[in-house]
Amino acid sequence: MVQQWTTHLNDQVIGQSKAIKLSTIALLSGGHVLLEDRPGTGKTTLARSLATSVSAAFQRVQCTPDTLPSDILGMELFNPTTGTFERRTGPIFTSILLVDEINRTTPRTQSALLEAMQERQVTLGEVSLRLPDPFFVIATQNPFDGQGTFPLPQAQLDRFLFKLSLAPLSRESERRLLRNEHLSAAPFTLQQTELAEMQQAVRDVLFHEAMEDYLLDFVEALRHHRDIEVGPSPRATLAYTMAARAHAYMHGRDYVSPEDIRVLALPILGHRIVLTVEASLKTKPSKLIKSVLETIPVPSEV
Repeated sequence: MVQQWTTHLNDQVIGQSKAIKLSTIALLSGGHVLLEDRPGTGKTTLARSLATSVSAAFQRVQCTPDTLPSDILGMELFNPTTGTFERRTGPIFTSILLVDEINRTTPRTQSALLEAMQERQVTLGEVSLRLPDPFFVIATQNPFDGQGTFPLPQAQLDRFLFKLSLAPLSRESERRLLRNEHLSAAPFTLQQTELAEMQQAVRDVLFHEAMEDYLLDFVEALRHHRDIEVGPSPRATLAYTMAARAHAYMHGRDYVSPEDIRVLALPILGHRIVLTVEASLKTKPSKLIKSVLETIPVPSEV
């Protein structure tokens, strides 16, 4: 079933197999995805294709500088006829939410997603309302050197399992795009019950103590590195374990291997660490993560 799903997505979104794989891992593991790239590279196409490939409620929010929190969450309105407040829920009450160009809206509106992404609930007035299960946010953003963008705070970034960029299209992939081959993809829909079964199978994947030690050694080395000001949070470690389980599941294993941890290091941790001012002038987070990972002894598979 996973193979059919990813094949369908690769037919719809040409030349982005890595981003598709990581996005499906995020959905299977209960995480969220942030896609950052230049306009016109296919971010929204990938997000919409992933959302519509699953038989679940889907909503899209197009962010602008004047988007308000209530445009996403909803609000309580006073009805003068009845003399009571009536609740109007927003588009966030869905299973799959596409937040397009999230960094074009203000920090006040960005923060409206914090509770929902972490606690799977929304507070309107004095009432906290549970969100549907599953609840998956896939957001897109333009690079910060573009006009009219508001950088996401670290607390917001930490709630995204992956931060991804799309791969440049090869000449052949772009030719397929010109010929509209993506429009002739065979229909496929993953039923919500099938998704739930796959998510449960991911939770059942064994994460052996030796793999736990390998992961903990890695994140602790990052936290204590002299060039890192802010290291991975415990929330990042928890997200890492679920993503590693999903990666193992997608490769037909019921246990996590060192490779599952190694291959996910950059998309999980690249946006979660903050370098010191001095280090940021001479290196990048991705290079530092790779160098630290190479120093951690790799356990034999159990």
